[in-house]
Amino acid sequence: MTEPAEPTAQTGRTGQTGRRERKKAATRQKIADTALRLFLDRGYDAVGIREVAAEADVAVTTVFSHFASKEALVFEQDEDFEQRLTKAVTDRSPDEALVPALRREIHAMVRHCTADGAAPVWRMIDESPALRAYEESMRLRHADSLATAIAAQSRSRPQPGPVPTATACRAIARFVIGAFSLAREAADPEAVVDEVFRMIEAAWAVTATGRPPGDLAQL
Repeated sequence: MTEPAEPTAQTGRTGQTGRRERKKAATRQKIADTALRLFLDRGYDAVGIREVAAEADVAVTTVFSHFASKEALVFEQDEDFEQRLTKAVTDRSPDEALVPALRREIHAMVRHCTADGAAPVWRMIDESPALRAYEESMRLRHADSLATAIAAQSRSRPQPGPVPTATACRAIARFVIGAFSLAREAADPEAVVDEVFRMIEAAWAVTATGRPPGDLAQL
């Protein structure tokens, strides 16, 4: 039987880093959960950052070290969603086409954001001009990151036909983000995602190959 490796300075440092990251993540989640509870109980405009910090038992500076603004407290999974979208492009298997990979990820994100208990949060967002403006800017940022990833993959994974232009990549990315926005407001979110992605698939067929949509399985 193999003896366990002796602890080293490196493994000790790795362990300490892991604990620090877990503690940091736990603090961030505690702040976000506390803020959302207060916002839903009292109203978004009625709660300030100082109240969130006091309720979460952290300093105001700690809140701002995790969240750049009050609005960001509501969209605490902003960066995670952005990374998930770009990874759907960059980390897909060699035999998985772009559009199905993005459709799969958008379906997963929509299921998360329309789960039980999500309706009061979206109602609060829809009723707040500040939160609606933040959401819009966030979606544009997500679309820009996604467009960059699509453009890079189009160059590294060349397909028959012309390389999609930057404008085409940005347009497709915005359609993808739009699918999420439309679906989360719909009575049947999954059906909306599928409907929008049929249009995205047809548009990408023309953009990526320079020919009318036909055998989409090859894209």
